[in-house]
Amino acid sequence: MRALIRHLRMDLGPLRESRDFRFLMGSGLITMFGSFLTYVTVPLQMKQLTGSYVAVGLISLAEFVPMVVFGLWGGAIADALDRRRIVLICEAGLALVAALLTLNALLPDPQVWVLFVLAPLLAALDSLQRPSLDAMVPRVVRHGQLTAAAALISFRWNLGAIAGPALAGLIVAAAGPAVTYGIDVLTYLLSLLLMWRVRATPPREDAPPATLRSLAEGVRYAVRRPDLMGTYLVDMAAMFFAMANALYPFLADELRAPHAVGLLYSAAAVGALLASVTSGWTRSVHRHGMGVILAAGVWGLAVLAAAFAPSLWLVFACLAIAGGADMISGIFRSTIWNQTIPDELRGRLAGIELLSYSSGPMLGNGRAGLMADLGGTRFSLGAGGLLCVGAVAAMAAALPKFRRYDARTDEHALTERARREAAAT
Repeated sequence: MRALIRHLRMDLGPLRESRDFRFLMGSGLITMFGSFLTYVTVPLQMKQLTGSYVAVGLISLAEFVPMVVFGLWGGAIADALDRRRIVLICEAGLALVAALLTLNALLPDPQVWVLFVLAPLLAALDSLQRPSLDAMVPRVVRHGQLTAAAALISFRWNLGAIAGPALAGLIVAAAGPAVTYGIDVLTYLLSLLLMWRVRATPPREDAPPATLRSLAEGVRYAVRRPDLMGTYLVDMAAMFFAMANALYPFLADELRAPHAVGLLYSAAAVGALLASVTSGWTRSVHRHGMGVILAAGVWGLAVLAAAFAPSLWLVFACLAIAGGADMISGIFRSTIWNQTIPDELRGRLAGIELLSYSSGPMLGNGRAGLMADLGGTRFSLGAGGLLCVGAVAAMAAALPKFRRYDARTDEHALTERARREAAAT
């Protein structure tokens, strides 16, 4: 039993070994909590001000284009400039935008147009910052601890995904949107203090400027590597076919539990949190490509099972299993990225990664709504899960190099390991 517990227990090695990773984790945990507060509060406030489903939906649409543009640009500047400095500037900008949201919420008549301006600005700054944050991790964590670092980062994200939305609804109901925005401002300021303690991460001396040419170089690098393309394509296919958050309000009604719609939204995060806490076994896995394929397949099967689950708690369990599988897939994808991508390209590839794991869920929710309109909620869930499994199997067959990826023998992983060991001596 003790051996089993040691095998499953989350590996805290990166926190023990790396001072900078501790500051990154602390800063990210604080920021994540505040960001989820605002993420939930903006559509809630829009609903309060307009009562319009269209207006609430347009907020998400307005955030999509800035996410794409600034995510790619953020990847280019992450390779051209000091990544820590980029994170600090974006963090200060996010604090300023949250402060403006607070001021608008405090007005006697808060303005709707302000939300349509500031919500995309939040998305732009977050997307600009994210590649630099992701690209800092391989700089502060040793090569053999990158899988454990990915699990810890996933744990942090899921903790925020559970606590932030739940508290946001309570705070908005009890004290109004201005209080949640104000809390977000404080979290950004605290995060800045911790991030300031992280050592500088200057670019290489021969780093290219942040231009369309350098961005195209990153895209060409990704396309030339089937193992990297596998991480993007399998995840996007899984999310497109089996993501179904848009169905949860309707599913809750069909289960005669409209009061439990929040439970459905939190199910995947609960499963992911449990999977991350017991993720110690992932450090023994070296076939990360096959790990992504199997996890994505389990995600699709769990969504398919949810379509036939007769009760709320069985649906919750299926969605929790799906969330846990998605978290495991994310750990293995992050490990491949961080162990094989050269540091001089890490930022640009992080921008591509941001698009791959952000666009899939957005498009998937659109797919879920259209299929539900054709055949109902259960049809959309079941067909989506089945199509997901089929798409993942097709990707696995079409990408043998990704399927056979092994960190112990992969040329890119071995090259990066040797380069980092040489730099450490």
